[in-house]
Amino acid sequence: MKSAARSKARAEQRPRATPFVAATFAMTVDGKVTTKNRGTVDFTSREDKLHLMRQRALGDAVLVGHTTLERDNVRLGIPHPDLRAQRLARGQPAYPIRVIVSNRGRINPSLNIFQTDFAPILIFSTTRMPRRIREQLRKRAILHLTESSQIDLRRVLRQLRAQYGVKYVACEGGPALFRSLLELRLVDQLNLTIAPFLFGGRKAPTLTGVNSGFLARTVRCSLIDMNVAGEECFLTYKIKH
Repeated sequence: MKSAARSKARAEQRPRATPFVAATFAMTVDGKVTTKNRGTVDFTSREDKLHLMRQRALGDAVLVGHTTLERDNVRLGIPHPDLRAQRLARGQPAYPIRVIVSNRGRINPSLNIFQTDFAPILIFSTTRMPRRIREQLRKRAILHLTESSQIDLRRVLRQLRAQYGVKYVACEGGPALFRSLLELRLVDQLNLTIAPFLFGGRKAPTLTGVNSGFLARTVRCSLIDMNVAGEECFLTYKIKH
């Protein structure tokens, strides 16, 4: 889609302390991103899955929260050779850096992501991470642990920019991470797929999680692209700061 190329161009043009952050989600017509048990729910089409891969392929890094990683157990790779070829043509490595954030650091070392070595894995967490898990994860990933009880997402993004040269972050959730980034005004773009389903359920997470409170401030979005494929609608919003 043309909007993806434009987003990448904007990220390259703007000098800034933090990377351009584009979040990609799919939700039902009533705004649910999963069911109340928060298990993996496959409710989107093959086209949406390819859309996610296209968005991931734009990133210098792909960012995911620990809960989402545990639930989906994904490798965060790019299985499509043509998308890897496009990255190489842009001067990027074949795969983006894989970034995991977790406050408690109780990350299962046997997850699929740690069984692959096609791209570096960075874990930003705290010293709350149990020592046993640290020892195991250090063999598979680069750990950045802070003394505070929670990670500082702004600091994480600044470190990605300064230390790893990341200009564009493809954020794949989950909703709690997305909400935190929104509240810090760190999201630049939202790629949103509307799928033709209604889940209902007060406890089923929406785009901003299950938090019943309003955001600290209203976030204004500007629609910059819209495409319909089959029964799904693909929307691209610029987040106004």
